[in-house]
Amino acid sequence: MQVWPGEAYPLGATYDGAGTNFAVFTEAANRVELCLLHDDGSETAVELRESDAFVRHAYLPGVMPGQRYGFRAHGPYAPERGLRCNSSKLLLDPYARAISGSIRWGEEVYGYHFDSPDKRNDLDSAPHTMTSVVVNPYFDWGDDRRPRIGYHETVIYEAHVKGLTMRHPGLPDELRGTYAALAHPAIIEHLVELGVTTLELMPVHQFVNDHRLVDMGLNNYWGYNTIGFFAPHNAYASWGDRGQQVLEFKSAVRALHEAGIEVILDVVYNHTAEGNHLGPTLSFKGLDNPQYYRLTDDQRYYMDTTGTGNSLLMRSPHVLQLIMDSLRYWVTEMHVDGFRFDLAATLARQFHEVDRLSSFFDLVQQDPVVSQVKLIAEPWDVGEGGYQVGNFPPLWTEWNGKYRDTVRDLWRGEPRALAEFASRLTGSSDLYQDDGRRPLASINFVTCHDGFTLHDLVSYNDKHNEANGEDNRDGESHNRSWNCGTEGETDDPAVRELRARQMRNFIATLMLSQGVPMISHGDEVARTQGGNNNAYCQDSELAWVQWPEELGEGAAGLGAELLAFTRAMVWLRKDHPVFRRRRFFHGRPVEGTHDELSDIAWFTPEGKEMTQRDWDRAQASALTVFLNGNAISEPGTRGERITDDSFLLMFNASPTPLDFVVPVNHGRQWEVVVDTGRPEGVPPGTGPVPSSVTDTRRAPGSSYRPMRTAGAGPACRTALVSASWTIR
Repeated sequence: MQVWPGEAYPLGATYDGAGTNFAVFTEAANRVELCLLHDDGSETAVELRESDAFVRHAYLPGVMPGQRYGFRAHGPYAPERGLRCNSSKLLLDPYARAISGSIRWGEEVYGYHFDSPDKRNDLDSAPHTMTSVVVNPYFDWGDDRRPRIGYHETVIYEAHVKGLTMRHPGLPDELRGTYAALAHPAIIEHLVELGVTTLELMPVHQFVNDHRLVDMGLNNYWGYNTIGFFAPHNAYASWGDRGQQVLEFKSAVRALHEAGIEVILDVVYNHTAEGNHLGPTLSFKGLDNPQYYRLTDDQRYYMDTTGTGNSLLMRSPHVLQLIMDSLRYWVTEMHVDGFRFDLAATLARQFHEVDRLSSFFDLVQQDPVVSQVKLIAEPWDVGEGGYQVGNFPPLWTEWNGKYRDTVRDLWRGEPRALAEFASRLTGSSDLYQDDGRRPLASINFVTCHDGFTLHDLVSYNDKHNEANGEDNRDGESHNRSWNCGTEGETDDPAVRELRARQMRNFIATLMLSQGVPMISHGDEVARTQGGNNNAYCQDSELAWVQWPEELGEGAAGLGAELLAFTRAMVWLRKDHPVFRRRRFFHGRPVEGTHDELSDIAWFTPEGKEMTQRDWDRAQASALTVFLNGNAISEPGTRGERITDDSFLLMFNASPTPLDFVVPVNHGRQWEVVVDTGRPEGVPPGTGPVPSSVTDTRRAPGSSYRPMRTAGAGPACRTALVSASWTIR
């Protein structure tokens, strides 16, 4: 075999049509072998003798795509000094573009012996671990163009590749649970009809099924256990895992782009699958443990702000390079449109405390590629001072956990929720305005993958995670949920109706709020996880989306009704820029609009302007919000003035029906377009509304007739009504 010197950059395995250049960083190892793996179980070792700035490299003519390989790092095994080199462990390339196989768990993949943790383990891991794969970078993207959808037009749909597609009746069996399924017309049609603009995929970087879970007969379903930051997860590929997963993922992105749908990735750059000092040796740990991981003063151990055993060392230039190279790769080579960063507060821990001026944010800010795509932070981690909602730099948007909590509290009847609800409804200016950000910095959500589904949020007071094998100790215990009077499934028609109404209330509130709405996959069809609020290990029908077509008559009817309502609410939002403002409300008439009314106004159900005393009332749970479509301050893309219908949003989260009086001098003729108190939700375009609800026209000299919101008797947490109007 010919071995040429090759180049130190780019890192990883780079195929050029005639051969492959290999380059890997390690400062800890004395010697590195590149091992080419053969299907008969043998391997060919090539020492990487060339080294530039601790990057070992070589070029091998004739090495083609599909070739499996790994590295063996010869060097000190001294855990007390943070060094864990062990040449008996075949290591994944940190820059591998594809990874083949899965781990067969056993002592072989660990650097120590189970019965003697201080003793080095020299069992060969090659037959038991995953392998890196050389890939062909060439792909026909055709005329692929990124949709480049503005945040003000964005509706995010958080989905799991397998969970979304595994049970869809319109998919052939061989495609279910794969990247190819995302490109299937059945899935794309659902997303387009729903009005989704942006598909946010839960982790698709190559991840590992934890040893503990496998021993329990479970799997790491969610995928927040990354080992390959450049490689699409091979289990989601229907074509094969010798590089075919790359082509299949690219094909899915191309198909979604053709439908006008963006693709953003949920990425986990805060930790890896190698765990703590008792975790396996798969890649980074064996190559250069102290350069990749944050260690404690006793360097045998790892500092953990993620709850997973380790945290990447965010002040290491090699870690920062790895992350930035990965982000650029997924944008330039895989054509994705942005990222949602898991436990993003950890990325800001350059030293110990969370620092918004950390090197990572500096690199993102100045990067000409990464800075131009959607960047969404999960603004917390489990370390000290890790809850950082509202504190990320101006380039970033954030999952607004305070929005989620406040909206849940309002609709379950918590006291003193009204004032904060008003802030969340209008874009959370208290969180984002002070640093120059806009309402669109707030990613609004009521549910996500982590926690109850929307159906379970209104059906369970308590978590039911027994299937996870941890005696129901895992998962969040404070869910801000309300079971509407009965825990779990019930045949009581009154409870079922109330739950359906509550789900409509949540969907309507989400779509009528300023900011960027995010729907969790399956919530639009009322999917349930049986009260499990931590289904991270449930790769089964419990966690997969149940589609109305495959359910019994009652469940199918509920799912179909909610799907129709959700579609109507998404499209109502898309049709009306008054719900998609790019600037915060002023709370006064807007100059240049020739309108004497304020751009927003707040009223009691009696139609009187809210006073501070009204806001401070502990049990206040109803209000009317006036949104002036004639007072939108931001211009259109060509400088034109934007005008819209005006809306009254009437919220009744009290346990009893209420009469709402339309405020005087805020419109002459009204039309009800949404009423969550009705099973069909009165979605737009479904025909006339009964006169008992819509007869609010004011005759000369008369007052407005009260508009009554629906109620369901005692203990009801119900009813949102919105009405649009035009001035005559």
